[in-house]
Amino acid sequence: MLLGDENSPIAVLGVGNVLLSDEGFGVRVIQHLMKYYDFIPQIRLIDGGTLGWDLLNFLQGVEKLIVVDAIEGKAIPGTFFVFKNEEVKTYFKRKVSGHEAGIQEVLAWFELMGKPLKEITVIGVQPQSLDTGLELTPLVKKMVPKAVEEVLKQLQSWGVEAVRREQPRDLGTWELV
Repeated sequence: MLLGDENSPIAVLGVGNVLLSDEGFGVRVIQHLMKYYDFIPQIRLIDGGTLGWDLLNFLQGVEKLIVVDAIEGKAIPGTFFVFKNEEVKTYFKRKVSGHEAGIQEVLAWFELMGKPLKEITVIGVQPQSLDTGLELTPLVKKMVPKAVEEVLKQLQSWGVEAVRREQPRDLGTWELV
């Protein structure tokens, strides 16, 4: 699902599998942003789920990208990660999970097309559980507000103002939580 201006050069992308508990962290953060915030100027908010290469359809023309994800960093569950620019390329040289490999290839695609991203930030958390289930574990769920705050801080540094909605946006049946 895409919300916002599909031509904006700024995008926030949440990836992960919402059927595998904490693996859905990135999608849950994007859902929170979609439900509670408007952005000036409008940006792209993308629920990338587990799309992999299909993400390219949503990322045409993006110059600045924030990716939110569950990250296997071999750390204590709940550990919060923020990688920027060159740190992202270094981290994603190690393929950790299926969609992370997809992100690595998407980044390579930007380079091959001669349109490398001007800036990229990856925000994530070490999952506690990847068992089948629609809910985040309580430990990882507590990290959603921290991730939202980090996304808003990065967007502000790019000149994007986040405006908290008076009434939450109805995401319909698409929203699972």
